[in-house]
Amino acid sequence: MVTCIALAAAAALCMTGYGAQQADSASDEESVSASAESEAEPEDTADDNASETMLEDGVYQAEFSTDSSMFHINEACDGMGTLTVEDGVMTIHVSLVSKNIVNLYYGTAEEAQEDEAGWIQPTEDEVTYSDGYTETVYGFDIPVPALDEEFAVAIIGTKGTWYDHTVSVSDPVLIEDEDGAAESEAGEAGDDDAVGETVVAEKKSVESLGLEDGTYTIEVTLEGGTGRADIESPATLTIADGAATAQITWSSSNYDYMIVGEEQYLPVSTEEGSVFEIPVDAFDYAMEVTADTTAMSEPHEIDYTIFFDSATIADAEE
Repeated sequence: MVTCIALAAAAALCMTGYGAQQADSASDEESVSASAESEAEPEDTADDNASETMLEDGVYQAEFSTDSSMFHINEACDGMGTLTVEDGVMTIHVSLVSKNIVNLYYGTAEEAQEDEAGWIQPTEDEVTYSDGYTETVYGFDIPVPALDEEFAVAIIGTKGTWYDHTVSVSDPVLIEDEDGAAESEAGEAGDDDAVGETVVAEKKSVESLGLEDGTYTIEVTLEGGTGRADIESPATLTIADGAATAQITWSSSNYDYMIVGEEQYLPVSTEEGSVFEIPVDAFDYAMEVTADTTAMSEPHEIDYTIFFDSATIADAEE
């Protein structure tokens, strides 16, 4: 009996040890599996992030954000900078509000003080405000480590003190090279047409259009400046003794004179926009004019073109 009891106890101990070993083995397998999954997840995430932020080489317009109202992009740029990607390396050019920031550093203020060779030198950028006023400010080319992520830069002003800031770059949009496309199209056309042949729009005169003396309306198109100023269309067109005069009404009352040819014309009214009466030497071409604005502290002349569309000429309603 004693022998039987001893054998039974030994068998039970063996079974218990085997079960525990199985449990430990299963636990180890789960641990290894979880570890493998844990190691794989960051790699997958990194790949996803890389695919989200990777841009093809090219030039983009991108939003540039900072942590300070004292350090930000010029208002004329609408918060946007020019992002250049070359060989996968990103750099953004931003125009600031003045020349008060004289250097910039990619990193912290402490690092900047020990690395003068790394100071980013300014460029002189010309910006044009909504009313056409133009000003020269400082701009900087800043390395961009990643999109949609904050990174450190330091700035130093005219007083010689470095300050820490964080910035970020986001929402890149590829800039279409319209001029390049136009050149390409012109080149393709040149294969069929005579080399050097230029197509010029035909100007039309009062005489060629057979316009009699009287008052008409005509559709006008303004181009030039920042694109924010405009003129009323249709405009009033007067023909007298074979000469054409147009009444041009600006969307702003801040224009104090216009220049057409070599003659200066003053406004006939500034109550609801600046109103001018200017000669029209021909129709159906971009007639060059200059207008002076006083919206800013200093007057500024802006070059425009006005297109008078002869196909839209109609008798003025009485």
